[in-house]
Amino acid sequence: MKTLGLCANTGKPRAPEVLRRIVSKPGELGMRVIVDAQTSILNPELETVGEKGFAGEVDAVIALGGDGTLLRAIHSLREAGIPVMGVNIGGLGFLTSVSEGEIDQAMECLADDHIEVSTNPIMVADVQRDGVSIDSYHALNEVVVARGPASRMVQLDLHVSGKAVTTYSCDGILVATPVGSTGYSLSSGGPILVPGTPALVITPICPHTLGSRPMVVPESSEIEISTRSAGQELLLATDGQTAQPLRAGDTVRISRSAHSAQLLHLPGHSFYALLRQKLHWRGSSIK
Repeated sequence: MKTLGLCANTGKPRAPEVLRRIVSKPGELGMRVIVDAQTSILNPELETVGEKGFAGEVDAVIALGGDGTLLRAIHSLREAGIPVMGVNIGGLGFLTSVSEGEIDQAMECLADDHIEVSTNPIMVADVQRDGVSIDSYHALNEVVVARGPASRMVQLDLHVSGKAVTTYSCDGILVATPVGSTGYSLSSGGPILVPGTPALVITPICPHTLGSRPMVVPESSEIEISTRSAGQELLLATDGQTAQPLRAGDTVRISRSAHSAQLLHLPGHSFYALLRQKLHWRGSSIK
């Protein structure tokens, strides 16, 4: 890889220092670095383009921050298909698999093309109102249909591939990809799906009945969530961003997008080691 794009969460206290470490390395390795406009605030001397300007200019993008920074980069570059590497200077960080201590190694691996690439599905959520599509959104992690600020439960109908499943009385329903299964879905009681598993997980949020459990369905499924509740606010959110207010009678159709996200990892990257580290699993002698 000869040209790298770099986008940083400038609100992170360690961003300026880590940025200096990253940009000092490419010169030694014969690589060119371009940053987006926000990142240039930290170093105005760097070559700058708009975030979408990375397309056609760079071979890969480094997202410096947390999972949110990486997700924003992926969504911005979705149609360009540019691979993204996440460097974690945030909190938990399941997607940002490179730590600060691994920056030098990461840069050398990128320069030598000695890197692992994982291809991950992106979902598209199409909002239907009165039988007409009014908007669509994309998600790498999860699509959520849930109540707004009101404390009352909502009623949501679920269909999978044209077949009725049930009506949930709950706070909401989320649909997660394998890489998204360690986020909101996990905290809502959903299972962990290993990246690469051709499946999606449907997780009810705070369901009223104990018999309501998460379901794992084929990745090829078309999932429909229809809103019954009236008189209170309902929201559609994708990857943690509030995107669309919903009305009673709206339907959200969720399916596999034609686009995928390519994430870059260091050689030897292990999802299971990441789980042990991030979730503080104990009782094992595995290193």
